[in-house]
Amino acid sequence: MSKVLARKPAGPVFNLVDADGTADPQLLPPLTERQYIEMYRWMKISREFDRRAVMMQRKGQLGTYPSLEGQEAAQIGSAFALRKEDMMFPTYRENGAAMVHGLPIRQILHYWNGRADHFVKPEGVNVFPVAVPIATQVLHAVGYAMADKFKRQNRATLVYFGDGATSKGDFHEGMNFAGVFRVPVVLFCQNNQYAISVPYHRQTASETIAEKADAYGVESIRVDGNDVLAVYQATKNAVYKAYLGEGPTLIEAVTYRYNSHTTADDHTRYRSSTEVEKWRTGRDPILRFRRFLERQGLWNENQENLLAHEIQTLLDEEIKQMKQCGPSNPLHMFEYSYQDLPLKVEEQRNEFIARRKGGGIECRK
Repeated sequence: MSKVLARKPAGPVFNLVDADGTADPQLLPPLTERQYIEMYRWMKISREFDRRAVMMQRKGQLGTYPSLEGQEAAQIGSAFALRKEDMMFPTYRENGAAMVHGLPIRQILHYWNGRADHFVKPEGVNVFPVAVPIATQVLHAVGYAMADKFKRQNRATLVYFGDGATSKGDFHEGMNFAGVFRVPVVLFCQNNQYAISVPYHRQTASETIAEKADAYGVESIRVDGNDVLAVYQATKNAVYKAYLGEGPTLIEAVTYRYNSHTTADDHTRYRSSTEVEKWRTGRDPILRFRRFLERQGLWNENQENLLAHEIQTLLDEEIKQMKQCGPSNPLHMFEYSYQDLPLKVEEQRNEFIARRKGGGIECRK
């Protein structure tokens, strides 16, 4: 007779600031008032950037775009915990985290505009190229961190991925390797409740993402992904552990994305507006942190208006600079991967050029 094994209860979700902005001052991380405000500023920049990017995609000025709205605390809090010399491996959604770690805003716009020739990161910005395939960057990050360990580099590597990525083989191979060799890597999962259109309970039978770490001997923590200070503290602890040579950590940031997976799908087909609104009004990360700042006496309506003006001016200029570069060259999709094109790819390139000359848009040299 089969037996139903008793499940281990899901661990608590680490939280520091409640939805109304209240917090126990004894538990807060040792950040300055200026750092608090800088965190809030980046959260607001990320959201406004995201909204502008979605509008630009709708106008045909950007390619398919994956929105991050709702996940600002998970991205800004985690990126804030890194030192400049630490390495970041993003997916396609970590625009906010990449900005905080030094990637220029216009360069992010160029990427989504298809300008491969403008996406060489500046010297000293430790952000790996965007990973579009699911979970492949976990292997890249673990390997990179292992190399750092060999070279006795005292730094950490942080890799982002979503809940859906934890169903992929690359995630498990990376976790196993990281656990066996005590690699100085922080594996940061933004559990936004949907693997594209598949809800969490349909894409994994695990009650939590964090418990998957147990199988690989990796320490893990579940954190409220809409609480920027809790995310910061959990990541800071994991990064510090990596500096000490004490191995990897898996962080599950429980959060929610408000919009569709990308601008190419329609989220109203697989979830209700009531569910989305529940997160928007009850657990919004930016509203929560603003309430916290107001309770601390660090923020008011006048500062909010000044910040909104600053962000509008900043993004207007970044977008203007991007547009001045002109249209992207579609032939670049065949470049930058091979020194010598394989025969199949060369055939595809020639066919593409022939079709364009047959009535399409002329390729710019």
